Amino acid sequence: MGGAGGQVPVTTSAGKEELNPIKRVPHSKPPFTLGQIKKSIPPHCFERSLIRSFSYLAQDLSLAFLLYYISTTYFHLLPRPFFYFAWAVYWTFQGCVLTGVWVIAHECGHHAFSDHQWVDDTVGLILHSSLLVPYFSWKISHRRHHSNTGSVERDEVFVPKPKSKIPFYAKYINNPPGRFVSLLITLTLGWPLYLAFNISGRPYDRFASHYDPYGPIYSDRERLQIYISDAGVITVAYFLYRVAVAKGLAWIVCLYGLPLLIVNGFLVTITYLQHTHPALPHYDSSEWEWLRGALLTVDRDYGALNRVFHHITDTHVAHHLFSTMPHYHAMEATEAIKPVLGEYYRFDRTPFYRAMWREARECLFVEPDECGDSKGVFWYRNKF
Repeated sequence: MGGAGGQVPVTTSAGKEELNPIKRVPHSKPPFTLGQIKKSIPPHCFERSLIRSFSYLAQDLSLAFLLYYISTTYFHLLPRPFFYFAWAVYWTFQGCVLTGVWVIAHECGHHAFSDHQWVDDTVGLILHSSLLVPYFSWKISHRRHHSNTGSVERDEVFVPKPKSKIPFYAKYINNPPGRFVSLLITLTLGWPLYLAFNISGRPYDRFASHYDPYGPIYSDRERLQIYISDAGVITVAYFLYRVAVAKGLAWIVCLYGLPLLIVNGFLVTITYLQHTHPALPHYDSSEWEWLRGALLTVDRDYGALNRVFHHITDTHVAHHLFSTMPHYHAMEATEAIKPVLGEYYRFDRTPFYRAMWREARECLFVEPDECGDSKGVFWYRNKF
């Protein structure tokens, strides 16, 4: 598929008419300002409540502990077929719950958890470190992603390549078996490879890593925060090592390792689908500006998981416009801004597993339209 899809509206099961999600969003300068968008949102949506934020965290941690307690107390009593099934259910449920914890830590990084920066950073450092994420390191690069969303030159993650920079073997794996293997690698190894080696990230003139305080991602004044982030990850890794020595490797893999694999897989899926879509363009420096870039994301429907993931999935447009807004106000804010954004807002109800396959097939590289006047506007293609 080379670019725009159908322009016809589609009707949802609820009887509501929506734009075809594959229809290209407008790439011209929006007829509204950020101030006008903000005025459409009720003022209380920007208020952060320390108590309310902690209540969501307590809910997630309580559920995670309950799953841990059930698995360690009762699973060994089950007969073999049910024993294995119970562990598979635990890995899936615990992975989903811990993804919600990850999202709360992400909210801390945006100063959306409370009105106190030190509280946000303390909570975020503890939560992200417990999931082997370097908190400040990722917070800094993620902040730059929000500052440069949609720029083919300065965005930080899932930066699309032009056709000329696609590896020669890409066309040979652009088939169902190759796509399956590629997605499997991306979902299992993509997140740690991004953190360690900047895979799929913005290209730098030398080696870049979220663990390197002297790497090109960070400035001199940020280096101490990278050391703190590394110390947090090392501390948790050492604790896991001691637990593995005491309880056994299988114990730590079953209770922590495999749920963490689910977390990493969902994190890659969510992030990839937020910014990879046939309807979304990317811009070079001749066209890019902050508001146009901030609108280059799509809200997705993950069903019941929307709530488990604290609506980072279906309110991401609002999040990119106002990243300090807490998640518990994001649904109301999203409904408020839709009339203002009009065609600049995109919501795709395609189930995430189908969308992942479609985007992996359709969104291989970017090029400007051959007949278009805007050579700085790049659209996804897949025809070699």
